[in-house]
Amino acid sequence: MAQPAALPPLPRSVTRGHQARHLLALPGDVAVDEIEVLALSRFVATRWQVVPRDLPGADVPVGRMAGPGEPGELRLSRHSSLTGPYAPAGDGFDPGLPPGTAMVFDVVCPRERWADPAPPDGGDKDGLARSFPAGLPHREEERVITWLVAAARRLGGSVRLDVAGLWAADAGGHAVGAGVLLAPDPGAAVNLTVYSDVWLDPQACHRVVQSVHPRAVLATEGAPYQGPPPGMGELPAFPGEEMSAEERRALHAAADDFDIAALMGPAVLDGYGITIDLGPDGWVAAEVAGEEVLPLALRELPWVRGGAVSYRIVWFPPDLDDANRERPSHAHLVARRRAAELVARVARALWDAAGGEIADESDFLIDPEDL
Repeated sequence: MAQPAALPPLPRSVTRGHQARHLLALPGDVAVDEIEVLALSRFVATRWQVVPRDLPGADVPVGRMAGPGEPGELRLSRHSSLTGPYAPAGDGFDPGLPPGTAMVFDVVCPRERWADPAPPDGGDKDGLARSFPAGLPHREEERVITWLVAAARRLGGSVRLDVAGLWAADAGGHAVGAGVLLAPDPGAAVNLTVYSDVWLDPQACHRVVQSVHPRAVLATEGAPYQGPPPGMGELPAFPGEEMSAEERRALHAAADDFDIAALMGPAVLDGYGITIDLGPDGWVAAEVAGEEVLPLALRELPWVRGGAVSYRIVWFPPDLDDANRERPSHAHLVARRRAAELVARVARALWDAAGGEIADESDFLIDPEDL
């Protein structure tokens, strides 16, 4: 059996002054075509401009196959590209990647940053404020960075962000990046969504979720209406209001007539929710509604042309501040693990009942057998 060709080393510099450079480091159990699938889930213009040699069956309508020792090049958009795979070693320098890295992809995109640093109290769940202390990315670079972090989390890899100029003999006139290494925790992605062309009525959906957790409650009943506040329709709505008392009473009478007519018509249910109280672990909710804006990976499926039904299974942690820390407390991690197991079981049960596709909170599709 032929041995795979050795990967070329990471080049020292590939950017210009207006560009940013980032590295996506992955373990050995990741196939190159998995990167393409995740990119297609986020970027419309994804295409191989140079196809890696270990993807001989790839469709190359506009690109070409890589030559010996040449890496592939995946265009994410007009201005951003991902090149690789490379060996996890630089060409005469140490790229500073974590142990267990088997291959690395070089990502170049426009350098677009806010002029001011992120507020210190805004939370930094993914470590981006730490990676970009002078100003967070926005526009194209923000889209690329968000995808890189999500891809590393999904594939068990890491990212080294903002490395432009770090190893260049001449920085070329642009600022040297911070080069912060992030290893996104795969367990931090808890929420799942089932997309289907089947609408389960509230009672049927409740039975499905209740089969997973007996404390599931159909949350369709609100608090009893207590009527308008005292003085409504009689007192001015704000100081200086010029409406007369007669005009005000006529306006509210017309609003009452409209509300009465609406209440006398047939009830149209376009969404509902099912909640599970987990006590100290927070809440899990299944939120059901029609969806017109769908993940990119679903838009070519024939059954979503008119929209789809979304079953969003969401965990609400007990401490939101703790949940938005890059390194949350041990109590949060324990609650998150238990909640994630429940979210996965609810998603699988709803998929068994309604079919369709399952996506994670980054809009990457998940095989139901993996839940």
